[in-house]
Amino acid sequence: MEEKEIHLRDYLKVVTKRRHTVATFFVIVFILVVVGTLSSRSLYMASTKILIDRNDSRSLTTAAYTPYDPEFHETQYQLIKSTAVARKVVDLLGLDKTYDPDKIKGYSLIGGALRWFGGLFSFGGGSSAEKEDPAMTKADMMAKMISENIEVKPVKNSKIVEIRYYAPNPELARAIANSVTRAYIEQLLELNMSSTRYAIQWMTKKAEEEREKLDKSEKGLQEYVKDRNIVTMENKIAIVPQKLAELNSQLVQAETKKKQLEILYAKVKDLGGNLDEAETVSVVASDPSLQAIRQQILKAEQTIMELSQKYGKKHPAMTRALEDLNVLKAKREQEIRRIIDSIRNEYDMAKSNVATLNRFLGETKSEALNVNEKFMEYGSLNREVEANRQLYEALMKRIKEQSITEQGSTVNVLVVERAELPKSPAKPRKALNVFLGLIVGLFGGIGMAFFVEYLDNTVKTPEEVEARLGVPVYGMVSLLKEGALEGIVMREPTSPVTENYKAMRTALLLSSADRPQRKILVTSMGPEEGKTTTSVNLAMAIAQSEYKVLVIDADLRKPRIHKVFGLNNGKGLSTYLAGASDMKVMQKGPLPNLDVIPSGPIPPNPSELLSSNRMNEMIAALGKDYDFVICDSPPLLSVADSLMLSKALDGTIIVTRAGATTYDMIKRGLKSLADLKAHVLGIVINGMDVKKGDKYHYYNYYYSSAPEEAKR
Repeated sequence: MEEKEIHLRDYLKVVTKRRHTVATFFVIVFILVVVGTLSSRSLYMASTKILIDRNDSRSLTTAAYTPYDPEFHETQYQLIKSTAVARKVVDLLGLDKTYDPDKIKGYSLIGGALRWFGGLFSFGGGSSAEKEDPAMTKADMMAKMISENIEVKPVKNSKIVEIRYYAPNPELARAIANSVTRAYIEQLLELNMSSTRYAIQWMTKKAEEEREKLDKSEKGLQEYVKDRNIVTMENKIAIVPQKLAELNSQLVQAETKKKQLEILYAKVKDLGGNLDEAETVSVVASDPSLQAIRQQILKAEQTIMELSQKYGKKHPAMTRALEDLNVLKAKREQEIRRIIDSIRNEYDMAKSNVATLNRFLGETKSEALNVNEKFMEYGSLNREVEANRQLYEALMKRIKEQSITEQGSTVNVLVVERAELPKSPAKPRKALNVFLGLIVGLFGGIGMAFFVEYLDNTVKTPEEVEARLGVPVYGMVSLLKEGALEGIVMREPTSPVTENYKAMRTALLLSSADRPQRKILVTSMGPEEGKTTTSVNLAMAIAQSEYKVLVIDADLRKPRIHKVFGLNNGKGLSTYLAGASDMKVMQKGPLPNLDVIPSGPIPPNPSELLSSNRMNEMIAALGKDYDFVICDSPPLLSVADSLMLSKALDGTIIVTRAGATTYDMIKRGLKSLADLKAHVLGIVINGMDVKKGDKYHYYNYYYSSAPEEAKR
């Protein structure tokens, strides 16, 4: 289906249709507003202005710094409206001794209306304030009322705040407004002093603990210094590293010398007793004594050569020269042995020196480690003492600072403008309240009308039925009193309702291009929707067009057609289907061309009788004798009788009742008929109230408004 475009006139139709809902809502709201306004007491408004700013310059040692705090002002507003501030106001003015709680209540339009209605139905005595909480004292109740009625309005783009209060007495309003500022400042000071006092107590206790820790750590450090002889520790710490460095240097030199002597000694040792080869060693050859002896030997040999030229070998001079040479050679050998022994001794001394240095170095390292360990422990204890001392001094400094700044405040409050005596009441604003009552009542009523229309899922207009169901509307029947429609086609042939049924007859005759549907089932979704009335009046309207019509009352559970026509119901459809009578069970109706088959006695098994072959054969036979067969049946959703009859007849007309039959019911019924492939001719909307609707059929409205003589 295409989506239907909504126009302004559609909204106007809803408002017109639900005009009673709109009017009722409007009247109720307007009356409540008027009564609440008139019953509310006149209240005077007094206001004072104060400046609220942060004060972060209380520290004696640190520079003032004001961080951004978005919740600061809102916190102050809530503090101004707190019960604690209100209780101070009560105490400052002595309100609990001079005023009754009901006389200081603030203004509320809804609250005034509720109190007014509560007063109408109140049977007990006492003020309403006392009824709220009997356990509260009078001062507490007044403080609660004052806190609820304090209004805090910040002035835009400034730090100024306006404090308002409403009271039935102008003097009282001014007094409370001015007292709120004083009570607020006193509350700030009390909160700050309480906080500072608690901080000082906590820090004093903490300082005592830290002082005990400091004393304990200092005693521990002193005992350690005494036990470990830490007095000369600093000198040792400076000397030991130098000593280690010197020993390392000496050890390196000693090991180098030892290595050199070890090589030299090994070389000399390998020569064994060969003194001539030993003389070739550079260390031996370079010895000054040995060099002097070699010079003497050379001179002696030179002397012997000179003497050998003059004397023989046995010459005394030659003998002395040879003896001197032998003495020198012996002396050379002795010197070589002395040098070798010296090399060995130096090597032994070098080894002994290296061992000694290694021993001294190990001892020095152990001493250094011991000194470092003691000094590290000493440093740890010393740092603990310093940390405890700093924390203790910081706490003592903070305690003295807090003691000096205890009387300060974190918030600066200055009174900019004191409250003046109000000259005229500020509330209620009667004209505005009445105007708002008109607006709220009107638009609320319109909203209520659309809400009710949205919740209403019943059949209302033929356009909506065709749009939502896709089934044509055969006709509409105007709303009349119950029972007045039965037989109206004969009683009032010119009435608008009769014209409705005639229009329905026309729609039925023109429903098919070749020939109309002749065997028609009339049913509804539920009881009391007008299916029997529709069956009777439609049959009469067709019979008036000189068609031979038969009406069958197939409602074997609650039959009514025999009562409408005043016929005998001793035999009828049930007796024929049960085989107790022949087919001639029809009776003459009020018109010459109209016959009626009543239901007959109510059988115990209606569904079995209506679904029998005898029923199908009867319908087929009667279709040959009559131009139209109109069959009235039970409600479609109540029993299965109508579903079985729809298979035997040519078409089905569904009767609905405006404002009663829902679309969900119709959809379920249509689905059941579609499952059986029954032919649905259309829908009849019964009980249409054209005066409450949108006057869709001007013809009906015109005739319903016509003079009584025209209807006759």
